[in-house]
Amino acid sequence: MNWIYEPWTWYFSGLMIAFVMFLLLMMGKKFGMSSNLRTLCTMCGADKKTDFFQFDWREQRWNLAVVLGTIIGGFIASKFLTNTTAVQISQETIVHLKALGFQDAGTAYLPTKMFDTTVFYDFKTIVLLAIGGLLIGFGSRYAGGCTSGHAISGLSNFQLPSLVAVVGFFIGGLVMVHFLFPLIF
Repeated sequence: MNWIYEPWTWYFSGLMIAFVMFLLLMMGKKFGMSSNLRTLCTMCGADKKTDFFQFDWREQRWNLAVVLGTIIGGFIASKFLTNTTAVQISQETIVHLKALGFQDAGTAYLPTKMFDTTVFYDFKTIVLLAIGGLLIGFGSRYAGGCTSGHAISGLSNFQLPSLVAVVGFFIGGLVMVHFLFPLIF
């Protein structure tokens, strides 16, 4: 049973993602996490207010199982299948993160500066979370889907708009990490 607590090889995950995508393609389904927000809003009655939410949400119930499975799987993995609380990162990265103010870099799984419950008492953090949430919501809607939908589902269907979106996601991530993130923190 010791193999459960060791990190699994990266290609196992890749094979499982490919297998799931094959099944979805054969069943005529599209995968994406951001579409679940639309489904949840419609279930709560947003279809009575806006045309965008007027669709048969019952056809997307299977995708809600993906969200539930992600939450349950993340909980199980973090509570029962992890033998350490630290992520293995290079010493150079640890030094760089500590220079940015992340004092628990290399010793904690998630930086408490960003993921501890005390962040909700900091006005700057609340504003950043709100702006980030709005930008992500707008961006995923404007791009016609989220990173998982485009990168996994769209690219496996050889869709050019998904390739453009994924390239944009990576460029945006690089700009954020290398230019904006150091300014914010």
